[in-house]
Amino acid sequence: MCERRFDDVDNLIVYIDGIRFGEFHVIVALGVDSAGYKHILGLREGASENAVVVKDLLTDLVSRGLKAGRRRLFVIDGSKALRKGIIEVFGGDNPVQRCRIHKIRNVISYLPDDRKPDVQSAMRAAFKLEAKDGIAKLKKLSDWLRREYPSAAESLLEGLDEMFTINRLGLPSSLRRCLGTTNCIESPYSGVRAKTGRVTHWRDGQMAVRWVASALTAIEKRMKRIMGYQQLWILEGALKESQDEKDVAMKERVA
Repeated sequence: MCERRFDDVDNLIVYIDGIRFGEFHVIVALGVDSAGYKHILGLREGASENAVVVKDLLTDLVSRGLKAGRRRLFVIDGSKALRKGIIEVFGGDNPVQRCRIHKIRNVISYLPDDRKPDVQSAMRAAFKLEAKDGIAKLKKLSDWLRREYPSAAESLLEGLDEMFTINRLGLPSSLRRCLGTTNCIESPYSGVRAKTGRVTHWRDGQMAVRWVASALTAIEKRMKRIMGYQQLWILEGALKESQDEKDVAMKERVA
């Protein structure tokens, strides 16, 4: 798995998320090509918050054909190390969508049980709006939360702009459902859990990596195309349009 090449695969989307086994973490990258098919790109021992591990994984993907010059959408959890690694390895022009489910979980973790349903519903409703309107709604929600739950308000505002990346790209709702979260990569994790459920002792991180790689190799054969794959051409067009605008601006500066 870690020696696969992707020179001839046009991955439009890259999901990155981690899975934990006891004290050990494994971070996995999954790509989606222009036809909607999923490809396990690579994995590393370590957490998504570990900047060294993240950069090592991303650099390895580039060396195996995931070209850094091709603009693509990254869907990640809220890790700052992941965000920084994408900029360092692939550049700052790639759109990044943070997982909305992770964000909701983080925010409501600071709230009492009786407040959680209302805040969760408000956040989900805001994510369906145009980016400008959705951000405005969530900022008002944060103002309300700050009175009694300042930690929840701070969590809500952190990385808020990248909660609406897919809205700005003008993607249809069928695509936004699967591009707004890391569920696309977390779903195979349920299969990994099933295959590793009887393991009661993890000796080290390498053992965790081997088990995850073995399980994902088997699961990958049964992976279906992403929801809304028929409309991936809209994402492809949006990515290309932004790249063309960048190229034109560069030529003008040179001239």
